[in-house]
Amino acid sequence: MKLLIVGDIIGKPGRKGLNYLLAGYRDFVDLVLVNVENSAGGFGINKKVYEELLGMGVDVMTSGNHIWDNKEVYEFIDKVENLLRPANYPLGVPGKGYGLYEKKGIKFAVINLMGRSFLDSNLENPFLTFDKIYEEVYKETPIIIVDFHAETTSEKWAFGIYVDGRASVVYGTHTHVPTADQVILKKGTAYVSDVGMTGCWYSVIGMKHQEPIERFTKGLPQRYQVEEKEDIVINAIIVEVDEKDGKATSIQRIQHYITREELKEV
Repeated sequence: MKLLIVGDIIGKPGRKGLNYLLAGYRDFVDLVLVNVENSAGGFGINKKVYEELLGMGVDVMTSGNHIWDNKEVYEFIDKVENLLRPANYPLGVPGKGYGLYEKKGIKFAVINLMGRSFLDSNLENPFLTFDKIYEEVYKETPIIIVDFHAETTSEKWAFGIYVDGRASVVYGTHTHVPTADQVILKKGTAYVSDVGMTGCWYSVIGMKHQEPIERFTKGLPQRYQVEEKEDIVINAIIVEVDEKDGKATSIQRIQHYITREELKEV
């Protein structure tokens, strides 16, 4: 089973970049997973964007701490199956954190988790949350895919080793900056600390650079805005997983820069 996994989609430029990527890869992969927590105006997701991404061919959407930024999500997150929020939010939070799916006759599970270092101390322990979910989903399929949305590489690496041999893939999201540490761990789990973002590259993690620089130089709070006028970078990974035992057999990192003119051709 061949998976295309795309990191944080940043607003309209990110959606355009994703559409460009899928035009070239959609027919060559079995499954498309995308982190969508910044896909609507850079903050959260709404129903229109959700349906747009479905129309592009996205199979499962994961998220993170920004999933609640657009309040419209509360109206539909409980009504859809393939939009996930981190599973280690406390009980009673809308939506779900993992799902069992089937495509082309192959069952697979996707788990969305969020780290706690420098993020949210109110979250349940993501390591122990995985243990609980694993006991349920492994009865149905050995193909288990995890979006680990976290700030620090140490927490991500620790988690990757902790679930090595149980998860098929662990990919990090949240920092928007891709890492070059893609590897298949000793027991068969494909791992990368961060897939990176898809959005305008001459920016501060997808946002116009003026406001973040103001914040860093003057210490005053600023309202960030999505950069939309620059060329785009696409970051993703392709992972191949053995359908019988769920072990990863290869992982490849993709980074592609495209101009605004190239986007018009899609």
